[in-house]
Amino acid sequence: MMQPIEPQQPEPMRSELYKNKELRHFHRSLGIFFVIFLLALFFWGGFEVGKRVPSDVQGAISLDRAIILNETQNDATVDFSLFWDAWDLLKEKYVDHDKIDAHALLYGAIKGMLAASGDPYTTFFDPQQSRLFTEDINGSFEGIGAEIEARRNVIMVVAPLDGSPAAKVDLRPGDIILEIDGEKTDGMSVEEAAAKIRGPKGKEVVLMIFREGFSKPQETSIIRDVIEVRSVRLEFLENDTIAHLRISQFSADTEKEIRAVLPRITNAKTKGIILDVRNNPGGFLDVAVNIASIMLPKDAVVLIEDDGQGNQKKLFAKGGDRLSEIPTVILINEGSASAAEIIAGALNDHRANVVLVGEKSFGKGSVQELIPLSQETSMKVTVAKWLTPNGHQINEIGIEPEHTITLTEEDRDDGRDPQLEKAREIIREMGSDDVGT
Repeated sequence: MMQPIEPQQPEPMRSELYKNKELRHFHRSLGIFFVIFLLALFFWGGFEVGKRVPSDVQGAISLDRAIILNETQNDATVDFSLFWDAWDLLKEKYVDHDKIDAHALLYGAIKGMLAASGDPYTTFFDPQQSRLFTEDINGSFEGIGAEIEARRNVIMVVAPLDGSPAAKVDLRPGDIILEIDGEKTDGMSVEEAAAKIRGPKGKEVVLMIFREGFSKPQETSIIRDVIEVRSVRLEFLENDTIAHLRISQFSADTEKEIRAVLPRITNAKTKGIILDVRNNPGGFLDVAVNIASIMLPKDAVVLIEDDGQGNQKKLFAKGGDRLSEIPTVILINEGSASAAEIIAGALNDHRANVVLVGEKSFGKGSVQELIPLSQETSMKVTVAKWLTPNGHQINEIGIEPEHTITLTEEDRDDGRDPQLEKAREIIREMGSDDVGT
């Protein structure tokens, strides 16, 4: 018996199934396309942000976020898109755009920003400059051995270091460096100038120097050497009764060097101390405070930090006084700056048995903080002005000695030191007659 044949589905029903399957395929394709579109959009957005943020910077924020944060500042109109517009236009329009170094542009932008503060001590260090600065504070580097500063839009010598190539060619505080190896220093930052003056031992650098009394600038050729900074020297005068203590800078090892010679100073024969900080360009603030603590009673104010917002912080002597009872003459000159002025100001304000002799000091009364940044860079920021314990401001003013004695050209040529001779005379008077200031 033959089985009945099932009737076939009507044609309209088969067509509807086909259409539904095609629609599902379309929806799935559309979803895949939408996901790909979102991924592409996110990638493009990340790429645009990545162009603005160095790849090795951790925790970086987008440019839009930076603009939002900036709106809380006093000037809400600052929009960093202006910077990026200029950045992009330079890359697009500059004739030699393929030669542009993006890192140099970034570093230059940061330096320009800090320079716009108007403070010559607030500066940015690129990797090379950061390394050189670290060598400086560690007390060993290759160069000429002179502290320089940017002042009144010129590069000026603050002080040559004792025994350095700069000292041997008679470079002096206040000398203006007009050119370095034929390159004019107009508009040059102190970091750029220092990097150009530095160089390998045995290599020559030629400086064009102008000095008060010169009829015209003079070329000075200096052979670079390894500069090993020994910051403390002690010799005895007047049959070992006067200790001549010379501090050339306040580096990381200065306190240790001072403590090493203390037993020789505090022996029974010492009737007075000549503390010589002439041509001392300064150094670490905490080192200056620690050394002041050896020369002042405990808890005496060493200096006052003023943050410019009406807040003042006093830094005190930490104890361990060994020298405050010994009559002291402090020698200063126009090369005495920063930490050297802190010491001179603190001892002069507190102690009746201290006299200042020489010439007016440099006048650097500000405190800087060194802040490490990414990519082996760093920045030095002025965080406060400092005042002497009696509240005297010395920034760009300096400290006036009680006895002004000028060291003339003739004195230098003849090997005379009238400032030191005056100090010896005062110590003798203080020792014999118990005369204070």
